[in-house]
Amino acid sequence: MSDAATIGTARKPSTTAEDTLQQKSRDAGVISGGHLVAKALRAEGVDTIFTLCGGHIIDIYDGCVDEGIRVVDVRHEQVAAHAADGYARQTGRLGCVVTTAGPGCTNAVTGIATAFRSESPVLHIGGQSALAQWRMGGLQDLPHVDMMRPITKFASTVMSTERVADMISMAARECFAGACGPVYLEIPRDVLDREIDLTRAVLPKAGHYRASVKSAGDPRAVERLADLLVDAERPAILYGQQVWTARGHEEAIALLRGLDVPGYFNGASRGLLPPDDPHHFDRTRSYAFGKADLIIVVGTPFDFRMGYGKRIAAPALVQIDQDYRTVGKNRDVTLGLVGDPGAILAAVLQAASGRLENGKRQARRAWMKELADAEEVATGKLMPLFRSNTVPIHPYRVAYELNQFLQDDTIYIGDGGDVVTISAQAVRPRRPGQWMDPGALGSLGVGTGFALAAKLVNPQKEVLCYYGDGSFGMTAFDMETANRFGAPYLAVIGNNSAMNQIRYGQITKYGEARGSVGNLLGDVPFSRFGEMLGGYGEEVRDPAMIAPALQRARESIAATGKSAVVNIWVDPREYAPGTRNQTMYK
Repeated sequence: MSDAATIGTARKPSTTAEDTLQQKSRDAGVISGGHLVAKALRAEGVDTIFTLCGGHIIDIYDGCVDEGIRVVDVRHEQVAAHAADGYARQTGRLGCVVTTAGPGCTNAVTGIATAFRSESPVLHIGGQSALAQWRMGGLQDLPHVDMMRPITKFASTVMSTERVADMISMAARECFAGACGPVYLEIPRDVLDREIDLTRAVLPKAGHYRASVKSAGDPRAVERLADLLVDAERPAILYGQQVWTARGHEEAIALLRGLDVPGYFNGASRGLLPPDDPHHFDRTRSYAFGKADLIIVVGTPFDFRMGYGKRIAAPALVQIDQDYRTVGKNRDVTLGLVGDPGAILAAVLQAASGRLENGKRQARRAWMKELADAEEVATGKLMPLFRSNTVPIHPYRVAYELNQFLQDDTIYIGDGGDVVTISAQAVRPRRPGQWMDPGALGSLGVGTGFALAAKLVNPQKEVLCYYGDGSFGMTAFDMETANRFGAPYLAVIGNNSAMNQIRYGQITKYGEARGSVGNLLGDVPFSRFGEMLGGYGEEVRDPAMIAPALQRARESIAATGKSAVVNIWVDPREYAPGTRNQTMYK
């Protein structure tokens, strides 16, 4: 691979006397801190960093060129952080964002906080003024470590060039210790630029400083869970983010099928089973949780999305999580297991295999038939909304059309408020890893970075990001970055010219006269944005035109290699059920 291909649009300058001198230094066994960063990243399996340039960090770029690490430069650090998060979600490996000091770090905070609440392994490397200028008021000097500590698993300054690679390996271990999460390393400029003899560097050998994280937990707890599963007639399992993050999806699926258990899915676990699988359920979770005699929750906390666990009334409740602190938080459980989701589920299946009596298996199948019938009823109630022909377009119609449009290999990303919340009631990804959302932080603006990373990791797959018009306006200019790096995607916007999820609550609380303060946006024909960047754009105001517009956008991406924007005007008077009930705050 050429240097130009390795680092995208960046180009190596022609060789100068200084370049030759630096190369001689390297040949003599001398290495800089920035090059040690790159070597350590390569040892961690990092092949891409997401960044926005700054004088504090340029030696890292030079090292990345030598190590064959792709440098993806964006227009805003928030996008870089979201892209590193998206990279980690798509690969299961360490994502990496590199920012300069001061505003470079602060601009990335939302992306790192999103990764923190979503338990995504991201290494954030930040620049800092030179140690020689410590507390002198250097350019862009801020207490980065103090700021980042509450939203990371580990945050530290690297105090010497000799320790650069060692500290990166230390931080990476923290990313994968228990539940995954982001870490932050601040590296002062003189530490990065300084050159040392390579023999003085603490350089851990790749593959020799990690322990297995595939713990199956307490064997006695595994046996007890197997007993509970064998005895239950109406069990139900909810799989959450950790199942996909830990790549335990095959074991998760095997348990559902092996023991005839209905499965429900949230976060990144959406798509673990195809929507037509008899063990896949998504519209009857409340119904199932109200009638089940055993509920197993795997890899998701009892947070606001779960009603803090208070809505679960099953006689037996089991929680499996990678983090000991999460088990039993907010409500009591019958049994808690800590460890790798896939390893635990595989051990439970093995312990229960051959023990399920025929009568119990028949009861399970009758239970799944009951749930399947309830799913059909629930879908039937939604169909009038899904097929609505009203103008302005009903957001449920958009959600339905998006699901119909998805291919087997389409990665679906949701980035917005009400329109995206509604889409979750219709969109069913076809394969594991093909659903991405901001997670528990509820961040707007994740979509562009997620789409960029998803396409770079999976160039053979289609990437579709469904935005609200508010979220699209936050980060859309990095669609140019996606085009520049050959990672085009389809942007679909549910445009109601408002921050509608918040607007409803304001109207309800303060009345129409004051309900629109601070939440109304302009009517923007976003299709022109796609055209401005050399791609396709289309405005849609007729529900019958949604499918043809999406198809034209797909064909344009294939033909031009540029992203496309389909701007769909949706009814601002329609809201998601959770918005109407204000359950998001309860």
